[in-house]
Amino acid sequence: MADMGVFREAVVAWAGGGDGGLARELVGRVGVRGVVLVEGPSDAAAVEALAVSRGRDLVGEGVCVLPMGGAMSVGRFVQVLGPPGLGLRLAGLCDEAELSFYVRGLERAGATRDGFFVCVADLEDELIRALGTDRVAELVEAEGDLRALQTFLRQPAQQGRPSQQQLRRFLGTKKGRKIHYGRVLVEALEPGRVPAPLDDLLAFLNAPRVG
Repeated sequence: MADMGVFREAVVAWAGGGDGGLARELVGRVGVRGVVLVEGPSDAAAVEALAVSRGRDLVGEGVCVLPMGGAMSVGRFVQVLGPPGLGLRLAGLCDEAELSFYVRGLERAGATRDGFFVCVADLEDELIRALGTDRVAELVEAEGDLRALQTFLRQPAQQGRPSQQQLRRFLGTKKGRKIHYGRVLVEALEPGRVPAPLDDLLAFLNAPRVG
């Protein structure tokens, strides 16, 4: 039986200029009802981790969390997934600086902005602010990255920068680190401290579709 990962790969290939036949075939077989568009795999990891912490099975609900490989790709993905293509329910997260790409892409596809939630800088920034820098530093130590963090903080470019900015930059200094901490930071959140964009996204995915 086809799974959500195969569908995701088919959509990425289609959005990249390939044929959409496989994605069209799989959408029914996999039971896809909606797609969450995120910029990269660290955002996907955070969304999936929060869903698990709340007892949600997004795949079982027919929701595909799809990293696009950058905000500028959103127009292509909305074309194949939204009204001009598969007609699926769309949602997602975006950074405030990238909002214009989402607005243009959704408008061109005749899709609504409902379900798209904006992070002030990015999701890592939202999570660090929600947890506080001291707690994030504790988590970095618990994950065995304290020495790497200390080395990073001694760099001249980091001197005098706010702790929040330092930690945010640190998470992006090694391949795979942002993905790992996307899960770690979400799992450390107190129930009432989930950043609004992430909390609102999960609530939207739980709401019935109208129309």
